[in-house]
Amino acid sequence: MSPDAVAMTNDRGDVQAALRTARELGVPLHVQATGHGTLTSATSGLLINLSSMNDVHIDTERMLATVGPGATWNDVNRASATHGLGSLSGRCATVGVTGYTLGGGSGWLSRTYGYAADSALEAEIVTATGDIVTVDRHRHADLHWAIRGGGGNFGIVTSLTFRLFPARRVFAGMSFYPVERAADIFRAYRDWSLDEPDGMNTAVLLMRLPPAPAIPAAARGRQVVALRAFALCDEREGRNQLDAVLKVAGPALHDGFAERDFAEASAATNGPDAPPMPHRQLVHLFDSVDDDLIDQVVNGEGRAAGAPYAFIELRHWGGAMAETTSDSGPAGHRSTPYSILAVAPYLTPDRSAVDTQVDRLDRLCHSRATGGSFLTLLTRPELTATAFTDRHFGMLREIKSRWDPDDILQPSHHIPPLHTYSSPSHAPSIKTSTEE
Repeated sequence: MSPDAVAMTNDRGDVQAALRTARELGVPLHVQATGHGTLTSATSGLLINLSSMNDVHIDTERMLATVGPGATWNDVNRASATHGLGSLSGRCATVGVTGYTLGGGSGWLSRTYGYAADSALEAEIVTATGDIVTVDRHRHADLHWAIRGGGGNFGIVTSLTFRLFPARRVFAGMSFYPVERAADIFRAYRDWSLDEPDGMNTAVLLMRLPPAPAIPAAARGRQVVALRAFALCDEREGRNQLDAVLKVAGPALHDGFAERDFAEASAATNGPDAPPMPHRQLVHLFDSVDDDLIDQVVNGEGRAAGAPYAFIELRHWGGAMAETTSDSGPAGHRSTPYSILAVAPYLTPDRSAVDTQVDRLDRLCHSRATGGSFLTLLTRPELTATAFTDRHFGMLREIKSRWDPDDILQPSHHIPPLHTYSSPSHAPSIKTSTEE
């Protein structure tokens, strides 16, 4: 099944015409920017494809970028790095800028400068009625608040302006260590992260690397522990800040840390981009991570016979992401410091073996997690509400009712207007949902 028609748009006028056509014909409307992260299929109606609207403009004096909805972070990082500027880009640079930012966006400088959504200053939006509005903190402030974390539920963004940051040279990269040290390295990382400097952005992963030429020979085709780091400092300072973890980790199979320009650093820290493939992904948020959970995840589920994971990641959040201002958007559970993210590719048509093992890990994590999630990492649309505090989800529903009462816009992470929503009976409660 596929949509009945696809509208390839070149400008905002095309977007208006396509949206109004869908309304007049009474057919389902679907919107695709880059296609990355799509979770629900467009099986009928009209699909608006925005990929041709990929302009990038860098204002070097004001340190701003203005992009079209089809632009990717690769486009932005290449354009901004030549001016010594960096962005709050995603960890995978092929991700589209607008979808990532509207969903919150946690990237390589987020502990330093906050969520990508926090940096969004202005957007041009085609509303559900086909009108064009410009939103910022002074114009249509409710809509400006909602799009900084609430996803594409409130209009079709045709232009987005956001802050850039000085980042001529950064300390960044990914180093690999023998898998036998996994539990010790994860525990050392957890302990070190309690006092992690806000300028440092890190994660530790249990990874199974493919036997690909792009992978360093010493780690190629092996299961390893990976330490990722990204910071606005020189190499000496970066290694000094990581010293407590590096001492426990011991000699590396491959030491990938170095001082780089921003665009190169983003690629070096994430590794080669994988081609699109079907996979299972889960994410859980934690207020704390104890030794027993680490042992069960890393030595148990992560290294069990036939473990299907491309990686299991422990990430420390906090820093600037934990800060709020009077106009902070709804992005993220800001007070939650840790996440566990797992990705398992489906390598054969039979998905049952992968699902069985991932379900087991899901249950293990869920029993200790907060019940919250993060929108751009969440792959289960029925759990969209868990990406927000109860208060913020209620506010988003109210704003949806004002700007799209007919519920024309239904992205994968759909927030219905007030009069159509009922809570899924299987959605987990959120243990920590008091932050505003």
